[in-house]
Amino acid sequence: MSFTTIDAHTALIVIDLQKGIAALPPRELARPAIANAVKLIGAFRAAKRPVVLVNVVGGAPGRTDKKPSGDRPADWAELLPELGSSPDDIRISKKTWGAFTDTGLDARLRDLGVTGVVVCGIATSRGVESTARFAHELGYNVALPVDAMADANPEAHRRSVELTFPWIAETGSTDELISLVR
Repeated sequence: MSFTTIDAHTALIVIDLQKGIAALPPRELARPAIANAVKLIGAFRAAKRPVVLVNVVGGAPGRTDKKPSGDRPADWAELLPELGSSPDDIRISKKTWGAFTDTGLDARLRDLGVTGVVVCGIATSRGVESTARFAHELGYNVALPVDAMADANPEAHRRSVELTFPWIAETGSTDELISLVR
């Protein structure tokens, strides 16, 4: 589990670090992941590399056994203020787990010449994994800083990191990745 390199044209994709999702239990699992995502955002902005901030504003239309419960507060989809903002950031609102489905993200990244992506955020086993899987299938080189992601279900996080991620990406730590971005 270590990064070999990252492409010269790599974008950071930050998944669902928004008020409504970060407030869900267990919040203590999300805090370190959010702090590491903020470090990555700073490093990518400083290196003039693309930063994609993704929030989820709905759900896929199909039938499922699990349904969202209750009404969401008005600020549920707002990104966390600690992420900051830059006029160069790419903002994507999605309605599915993955950031590539029906968002135009692939075309925007291709227009910028992006060949690699770093994906972090919440939840490891849903939004992060779905986005990383699609990125891999689209031909991007994928890097996953596992300490910059969290999941409400620690076992689901572990399964993604140990069983799925090695097949679709290189994995490592935020600090390792930042050393490659500079």
